Formats: sequence, C-alpha cells, structure tokens
Amino acid sequence: MAFPEDVLTEDEHVVLHLHPHWKALIRPIVVLVLAIAAVVVGVLLLPETSGGSIGLAVIGLIALVAVVWLGLWPFLVWRTTHYLFTNERVLLQQGVFSRDRRDIPLTRINDHSMNQHFLERMLGCGTLTIESAGERGQSVLADVPGVGQVQTKLYELVEAQHDKHSLGDGEMRDILADMREGKPLRDTTT
Repeated sequence: MAFPEDVLTEDEHVVLHLHPHWKALIRPIVVLVLAIAAVVVGVLLLPETSGGSIGLAVIGLIALVAVVWLGLWPFLVWRTTHYLFTNERVLLQQGVFSRDRRDIPLTRINDHSMNQHFLERMLGCGTLTIESAGERGQSVLADVPGVGQVQTKLYELVEAQHDKHSLGDGEMRDILADMREGKPLRDTTT
C-alpha cells in the first residue's frame, strides 16, 4: 500500500514519506498473541467431548473476531495512513476502503508546532500541528515518528519554498536600478 507516485506534479519529489509511529501496532500484536494463547489453552484444557468442542469453537470465534476487529483493522488503518512531505506541499492521506486526502501547499503554511508527552519522548514520536491559510486551518498529525526532525525538515521546506518565490536583496536592487534608468523589467525567475 505504497503512496501512489502519480499524485505528484512534474517537478515535485518526495522528501519524507511516513506512517504513524510503530507504537500503533502494539495493541494489534498483543491482541494476536492473546487470541493465539486463548485458543492453545482451550485446546489443552478443554475436554475432548462435544461440550469441549463447542467451547473451543466459541473461544476460536471470539479470538477470530478480536483479531480482525482489534488487530487487523488497526494495522490496516496504520498502513493506509500516509504523511508525505514534498518540495511543494504536505499530503495527508488516510482510509482503508474510502480515501481522505488533504494537500497543504508549503506557501500556505503559516505555522507548525510539535508536542511530545513523556512516553512519546521515550518512544521518539509526537504530534505535529500544521497551521495553514485556508478554510480548514489546522491539521494535526498524530504519532509522527521522529517528530523533532520532521518539524525541522518542514521548516527547511517552507523556507526553501519561500526563497524560491521571493526576490533576494540583490535582485530587488537591480530591478529598482533598471526602473530608475527606464529599462524594461527583466525576467528574474530563470
């Protein structure tokens, strides 16, 4: 379930592609281990009578439902949640059966902040909040692995995008000098 490259523009390239932190997989793994343990205990301890077989079937059914609901589903949600940082935008995508995607152009990002609780600091993850101009405002990315480094990279991307679309001091002086001399404006984007 890799992120499709066809959503990128011609000059766009991926800088970071992340899923939520692996801590989201702890519960599914625990549920799987407990379900297997419950079935093994049922096989070992239940008598080999029809009542024991029914009991084992009930334990197996409960274990199967628990694995699918509390194990497989959270794994699929984790696997289909993408935090993609490119040289032009931040793409947030999630959804197992349906898909929800949000694109935040780097030029619209006003502010970004990170937050880590004690356990998140121990595990190396945290929450990244991106504020952007527009009607949706804030985007909260939960359980971002290496959130400090990701925030720093996002800052670098935003600054690079800003520098790409703004004139430097020397360019501005040249334009003003040309205007004083009556020369036509030249293209500074090349």
